[in-house]
Amino acid sequence: MNKTVSPAIQVYPDPASASRALAAEIADLIRSREKKALPTVLGLATGGTPLPLYQELRRLHAENDLSFHNVITFNLDEYLGLDHDDAHSYWQFMHQQLFHHVDIQPQNIHIPDGTITPADLAAYGRSYEQAIRDAGGIDLQILGIGTNGHIGFNEPGTPRDSRTGPVDLSEKTRRDNAVHFSGLQLVPTRAITMGCATILDAKRIALLAWGERKAAIIRDALHAPLSPSLPASYLQEHPATTFYLDQPAASKLL
Repeated sequence: MNKTVSPAIQVYPDPASASRALAAEIADLIRSREKKALPTVLGLATGGTPLPLYQELRRLHAENDLSFHNVITFNLDEYLGLDHDDAHSYWQFMHQQLFHHVDIQPQNIHIPDGTITPADLAAYGRSYEQAIRDAGGIDLQILGIGTNGHIGFNEPGTPRDSRTGPVDLSEKTRRDNAVHFSGLQLVPTRAITMGCATILDAKRIALLAWGERKAAIIRDALHAPLSPSLPASYLQEHPATTFYLDQPAASKLL
């Protein structure tokens, strides 16, 4: 990809209505691929932004017989130094918010391992990339966006061709995430994340953003020149990206 395109923009009154719309699209994707005896490969995000989406997917599973038996998932990232049992790990987050509530097969769940030793991180990143390829590639990647423009944990300065591997977290990202910990000093300083190129390999991307505090970065991600200083700007090159916004997050768009 080397030509910019215009990501689609869908604006909703609130996060719940946006999440219902996207969840319905995900359900249609799962069911249509299941009819063809094909798995659905989803790239998943963590944090507060996707919570209403996961709530709606849980409801569709419970009330509308949406099965995740044939779904394969790959999470974007994980904090380094946290094991599965840590309450702050994204492994715990995903199981509490989605996986414990649906019929996904445990072997189809892929979340970066925060306990990988530094010496093994490069090889582990390559193996994560290979697992995505072996699954047939990601059909739909869910993204949030940081207030500094990061996607996954790809901080400002990350090149477009980056692949899954370790990253240093910016102080801004750590401060933004400190609300989930008992103070900034407990927020890990490093993480492992899918790279920008990994994200852009997805067949389709859905970026979610809520609230006025995300309005300026959403405007820049859509309209600023492509630059490593704003990793979300790389989405302008992706031919099938949709931004799902509530009205406050869309308030600075022309």
